[in-house]
Order: sequence, then structure tokens, then C-alpha cells
Amino acid sequence: MSNRITKLFCVKYPIIQAGMIWCSGWELASTVSNAGGLGIIGSGSMYPEVLKQHIQKCKSATDKPFAVNLPLLYPQIDDHIQILIDEGVQIVFTSAGNPKKWTAHLQEHGITVVHVVSNVKFAKKCVEAGVDAIVAEGFEAGGHNGREETTTMCLIPMVRQSIDIPLIAAGGIGTGKGMLAAMALGAEAVQIGSRFIATPESSAHQKFKDYVLHAKEGDTELTLKELTPVRLLKNEFYHEVQAAYQRGATQEELKELLGRGRAKKGMFLGDLQEGELEVGQISSLMNEIKPAAKVVEEIWKEFLSAKNELQNLSV
Repeated sequence: MSNRITKLFCVKYPIIQAGMIWCSGWELASTVSNAGGLGIIGSGSMYPEVLKQHIQKCKSATDKPFAVNLPLLYPQIDDHIQILIDEGVQIVFTSAGNPKKWTAHLQEHGITVVHVVSNVKFAKKCVEAGVDAIVAEGFEAGGHNGREETTTMCLIPMVRQSIDIPLIAAGGIGTGKGMLAAMALGAEAVQIGSRFIATPESSAHQKFKDYVLHAKEGDTELTLKELTPVRLLKNEFYHEVQAAYQRGATQEELKELLGRGRAKKGMFLGDLQEGELEVGQISSLMNEIKPAAKVVEEIWKEFLSAKNELQNLSV
């Protein structure tokens, strides 16, 4: 397939692996890129020197394009940006912040910039900031999300009719059929996170991967909107949060309950009780750990099959 996204990133398939904190290191990113998609290193959980190591290892493991996800609220953002420039990273997905501040600076160094949004308002601001493409992420997605709770099915066509630049769909997509649906709504590629957690190449803890596979419908929920909305798998920490709401906890009390390092504790260190377990609703369809390259292959084959089935429908 050839479209604006595959040309922009120089990739074979319009399949992008999300840059998830604690889950998306160099091994996952390089494997997805080698399989024909676009792999992304999730820098939000990395100190500058660690990010530098992951970029260098990724360059050694693949000669294909890969990207780095850069949360703009990261405390050492200046250091991260300088590393991206020094290491010659060609594609950056920015999130969690105003793209206007850094987009032009990154582009001046030959970097393609993509920004993640959860509503039409910020999609338009991204166009004003001059980004090269947008990821529109519905609230089905795992991790940090939009307060509006707009589903991907509604968000993609709303953003598509509001902007003209390349559009990538994310949130609740983990199959080829889901990819086809997103593209029918106006997306030109899909970004997939949760499905790539359950791969050998993911840097997530094995206990977290196994826990994700047992997720059923309704086992995740978007919560902590007073701080920053996040979709979590239900565990002891989740129930502590709900109990805090029941007793009318203030924003400060919620912040104290969340503390620091919850995501690392859960996803990277495997504390399934007290850790923050970020994953999307699509986890209820996942039941097996598969190599990342196999995931890319299956999604693409299912996409083509579903596309052919629709074309053969009698009307």
C-alpha cells in the first residue's frame, strides 16, 4: 500500500507501534520497523542517557525508519530533544503538551513531527503549529487519554473533516478489521499500542503481559481525570482510587495516592497489586503472546482479507 503516511515515513505498511512508557524499548521498535511498520521508542520513561542508548541500539538493529515518542511535559525535555538531534532521529511523535513550542525547531533539523491529540480543537492547533501529521486517539486507548471520552469511531471522522494533513487513528485498534474500519472513517494509518504489549520484544514485565491476556470486557476504566485521565486495568490500586472517590478525596489526596513510580511498579516491575497497569480496551481480544513481527503480519493480512470481503459484498 502507498499513501501519504507510508510515503511520509518510508514504510511498507501503514501500521505504527505506539511509543508506550515502560513497554516500548529499542527491541520492540526495531522489530516492528523490520517487519514493515513503524516502530517507536517510548522515551517518557527514560532518562536522557538511557534514551540515547535505546536509539543507538535501535539503529544497530534496523536499517529501516523508526521514531521516538516524546511527551512534551517531560522534565528534561531539552536534553531529550538535543539527543534526538545529535543521534539523527528522523521521526518524532510528540504528545502531552503544546506542539507549537518545539515543532519548528525539530523540523529545522530535518525531523518529521507527528502530534497526538484527543479532540478536534487540539487537532486544529496542531495544524497551526505546522506538524507533519496527527494521531487522533479515542478514549478506548490505554494510558493517558482525553477527558472528553470521545470514541475512535466518532473522533476520526470529526478530525478528518477539520484538517487536511495526514491522519493516523489510535485507540481500540488491534486487528486488521479495526484498521480497515479506521481507514474507512478517514485515517491513513493506525497506531497500535496494547497489542504490542503482549510480545516477547516488549519491555513490559512478564507478569503484566500475562495479566493483560486475562483481561475481559469491562476490566479497564478511564479514571483520575482530576489529575490526568488514564485507562487502567482493574487491580488493588484501581480499587484504592475508587474508594478515594467514594469518600470524596480532594485532588491533592488523589495526587498523594498516585504518588511517583506507579506505572514503573506495575508495568515494568510486575507489581500487579499496587502498580498502575495501563492498557486499552482492545486487551479483551488478546489471548496469546506473539512475536511483534507476527502481529504486524497478522494485522496486515486480516486488513487485506477484510477489504476483499467488503469489495465482494453484493448490494
